[in-house]
Amino acid sequence: MRVLSGIQPSGRLHIGNYFGAMRQHLRMQAEHECFYFIADYHALTSNPAPQAVAEYTLAVAMDYLALGLDIEKTVFWRQSDMPEVTELTWLLSCVTPMGLLQKCVSYKDKVAQGLSPNHGLFAYPVLQAADILIFQSDLVPVGADQKQHIEVTRDIALRFNNTYGGEVFKIPADHIIESVAVVPGIDGRKMSKSYGNTIEIFEPEKSVRSKIMKIVTDSTPVEAPKNPDTCNVFALLKLFATPEELAQWDQRYRAGGMGYGEAKKRLAELVIEHFKPYRQKRAELENNPGAVDAMLKKGAERARAVAAPTLLAARQAVGLGARR
Repeated sequence: MRVLSGIQPSGRLHIGNYFGAMRQHLRMQAEHECFYFIADYHALTSNPAPQAVAEYTLAVAMDYLALGLDIEKTVFWRQSDMPEVTELTWLLSCVTPMGLLQKCVSYKDKVAQGLSPNHGLFAYPVLQAADILIFQSDLVPVGADQKQHIEVTRDIALRFNNTYGGEVFKIPADHIIESVAVVPGIDGRKMSKSYGNTIEIFEPEKSVRSKIMKIVTDSTPVEAPKNPDTCNVFALLKLFATPEELAQWDQRYRAGGMGYGEAKKRLAELVIEHFKPYRQKRAELENNPGAVDAMLKKGAERARAVAAPTLLAARQAVGLGARR
């Protein structure tokens, strides 16, 4: 099956990104025809600094490549290198009802969080629909919070097909990424770049240890039993420790006589060990950004070749025909 997914370059990727999406993306490339892109057009809805867009786009690419994305198996590109998707966005916009977009919860949520209510943010689902439909995607792996946008994509595709007759677009299915518990940040809230509470995948080991030692815990005395089910440190241990080791930590928490500092030190070791095999590759990529840029451009060429027939079919359906 053809799988399509994108990730925004809105900051350095962290372990919440890894367990929330990246790990699943990397696993799926072994079984599916995967198309993954860095959504730099989408990132513009929050009006980031221009230099940040370029910096974070390359950083996201380096992280994925270092962690094992195979550019021979997977088509991997930068969204802005493919003009076909923006052209299709306009064609889709012309059949998309305003009411459909006004129902989108994510727009309301982002405005409530303080983002400027610009047209790009409002029309985000149409660009997302173009990303998906132009590749005749079968599956779109998303978190539960993005499920509505896939439903909007299906609505737009059906409306286009019904308006112009025929089956220009395949109707994609969502694929809810395997659920993991919310990855807590060092302050106990959900790990998020917007909260400034992240532990980056490839930040220096000294910084990783420092951040982990600052993870917020309660004031239970060392000698007293502790509840692992409400502990931010234990929630992170669940992601990195083996089941056997995790069971031992569970017992130690409940028995008492252990300080949170012990658990934090072990967590730091586990986090560093987990990503250590990929650090050398990440450093090599960082020292050769030109090669990474070339990989993205090559991926865009492959993506454009696949997208071209769908865009032509859409142009012909609305009466524009082939480009002269």
